[in-house]
Amino acid sequence: MKKILSILVFLFLLVGCSLSNTPTSKVEDLLSKYQMLDSDIKNGIDSVLEGESLTEDQRDRYRKLIENQYKNLSYEVKDETIDGNTATITVEIEVLDYKKSINETNEYYLGATGYTTYEYNDTKLSNLEKVKDKVTYTIDFDVAKDKDGNWKISSLDNETIKKIQGMY
Repeated sequence: MKKILSILVFLFLLVGCSLSNTPTSKVEDLLSKYQMLDSDIKNGIDSVLEGESLTEDQRDRYRKLIENQYKNLSYEVKDETIDGNTATITVEIEVLDYKKSINETNEYYLGATGYTTYEYNDTKLSNLEKVKDKVTYTIDFDVAKDKDGNWKISSLDNETIKKIQGMY
């Protein structure tokens, strides 16, 4: 009985591992990392925030906005095209439309003088905190097999990152 159970567990692990090594599963894993705020994603958020001229309070507000964006990201895989050792996974994502709010903030300050960086950032954050509208983007993820036969997502370009952030 133990041997049968061991064989079943082995087969389950074998099948489970091979099923998770598909181009689509790699893209789903990546997007899931955003939704679950994986430690790599949190470290990325921290790196972005370090480069901003924000007060500690503004930094905390901005972190919450980005985390909210990622947690509420929804997606649907639309297509998987495999050509030998390369693949393209087409995904439709829906995120909060932060770009529209930032454009409105920039238009408000366009040509204005006498305002501080603090005031601009505070206005931008206040406007972002009010965003309810969502936007849908289509993203093509490039995936390729490495020398060991494992599918790996190619580095995300700036456009893809901006879409995930709702800033495209």
